[in-house]
Amino acid sequence: MISLLAPTGFLIIAGLITLSSISPHLFSLQLIWAALGSLLVGIFLFIDWRTILNYRWLISGFYIFVLGLLVFVYLSSPVIRGTRSWLVLGPFNFQPVELVKVSLIFLYAQYFSRRHLSIARWKNILTSFLYFAMPSTLVVLQPDLGSVLVLFGIWFGFLLVSGLPLKRILAASAIFLVLGLFMWQSVLKDYQKERIIGVFYPEKNVLSINYSLLQSKIAIGSAGFFGKGYGQGTETQLGFLTEPATDFIFSALTEEWGWLAGILVITAFLALIYRILKIGIIAHRNFEKFICLGVAIVFGLQFFLNLGSAIGFTPVIGVTFPFLSYGGSSLLTSFLLLAIVNAIAKRS
Repeated sequence: MISLLAPTGFLIIAGLITLSSISPHLFSLQLIWAALGSLLVGIFLFIDWRTILNYRWLISGFYIFVLGLLVFVYLSSPVIRGTRSWLVLGPFNFQPVELVKVSLIFLYAQYFSRRHLSIARWKNILTSFLYFAMPSTLVVLQPDLGSVLVLFGIWFGFLLVSGLPLKRILAASAIFLVLGLFMWQSVLKDYQKERIIGVFYPEKNVLSINYSLLQSKIAIGSAGFFGKGYGQGTETQLGFLTEPATDFIFSALTEEWGWLAGILVITAFLALIYRILKIGIIAHRNFEKFICLGVAIVFGLQFFLNLGSAIGFTPVIGVTFPFLSYGGSSLLTSFLLLAIVNAIAKRS
């Protein structure tokens, strides 16, 4: 349990210190979310997972519930930061897509644990794809491309580890390529296309679409090994670095605390992923193994997309760094997933 919570605690503390330098208000809010998340971890230690295993309708019902939330948000929620993806609850905003990640992990864990010997059948593959496609269609309409990529990664990750034959993987990849071309022509907006193109041509449009990437690289590159000091990051403190609390929090942290801090954060996160996968390996039931797999996929993808956007490997698509970035929805969901894995570890 310690080896699971220790890297998480390090990431939380690193994020809070960075946020306190950026905005005391955001620091206070994040501290509250972190406290609530820690409470979740404690509560889930007393939950018996056999209840979920025995009542499959709970998982299906949760999935249908979050689909309903997505429909409600799309039809009635206000536009915030260019997307209609927030459920407004008084002074608080919550993104239902975070619950979609949790519901898909449970749904796929149940689905693949019962069909891992027959998953190569096209019927099973297509059914599992529909579970991904229904919420993703609503998320695309918001629009939230980053979350769709994470949801896709959950589905495809489960397929890859379920023993799918190579020819099925190649056939599915060809279908995805065609779907990708269709989305490029008919679904993606111009600014989304420009962000993707900007990854391959970072030297172009540095005053528009690639501005954030340029400032992020300056922040990281100018940090040195030990950084500029607390509250001394010029890119962060003078406002050149856009979204330093969310999309580019790794850049803000590195600028003030140096490459050493960046390496420690990456190491702590990789240690967390390793521990989650190890818990999955020793878990008693396939259902629990698949849950740990799904959590590792979600955390790993968000880490890759967030860090990649900070250094120019991936487009900037608004995906948070788990336990590091500011955000109540993301942080609570990350803690919920961690609580589930921690409960599995206790019973293993």
